[in-house]
Amino acid sequence: MRKILVIGIGAGDPDHLTLQAVKAIETADVFFILDKGREKADLVELRQEILSRHAGDRPYRVVAAADPERDRSAPPPAYAPAVDDWRRRRADICEALIRDALKDGERGAFLVWGDPALYDSTIAIMDDIQARGAVSFDYEVLPGISSVSALAARHRTGLNRVGRPVRITTGRRLAEEGFPEDADDVVVMLDAHQGYLGLRDEDLQIHWGAYVGTPDEILVAGPLTEVADRISEARSEARNRKGWIMDTYLLRRRR
Repeated sequence: MRKILVIGIGAGDPDHLTLQAVKAIETADVFFILDKGREKADLVELRQEILSRHAGDRPYRVVAAADPERDRSAPPPAYAPAVDDWRRRRADICEALIRDALKDGERGAFLVWGDPALYDSTIAIMDDIQARGAVSFDYEVLPGISSVSALAARHRTGLNRVGRPVRITTGRRLAEEGFPEDADDVVVMLDAHQGYLGLRDEDLQIHWGAYVGTPDEILVAGPLTEVADRISEARSEARNRKGWIMDTYLLRRRR
């Protein structure tokens, strides 16, 4: 039977790979890469660097396909259907890759940015393809260092405080609902619209990071009302320079 390895490769630093991930990379026959286009070519280059370091001198194949575009402008009522449509089209591509490029008995691998279990679609896509029944394979998930873990480490802070929970949410929900009244520590991911700018609570601290773990890393921390504009300016400059941005932040209520 075909075997798929869903391997978390960390937040951008090739040294973020776990020993388990390295061992898995050493066993794969085919590596599947979904290319996000010229603007994000450095994401592909990182994966190629990882393979050059860890795949060894043995023969292996790299098979690439264009990643489908997702409608990121969909209003709240249409957001979930837009994501479902994008995942279906992505599943179509992954199914074809597994069917056409992976022989019976071989091991294929998807190198997943960050951790496959946190705001990533690959696990759900593997389940979708298996449910269709057209291609038979088994798959294994290997965890990676998420941007959330890397952010906390780079800021030298914990995500939670003693006896208190930490909440992980998205920028879209933060913009719609505001800072949760029943939470003190909130991690925000996927915030394309900078939801923190709508918060004017003087008790909130922010630990923000972009491109964490890469040479382009930017870190800002401080009272939200004092550094929000500086973060917005740094974010805009970086996005204009690179054409894309990945950022994550921790909001913390002082008490």
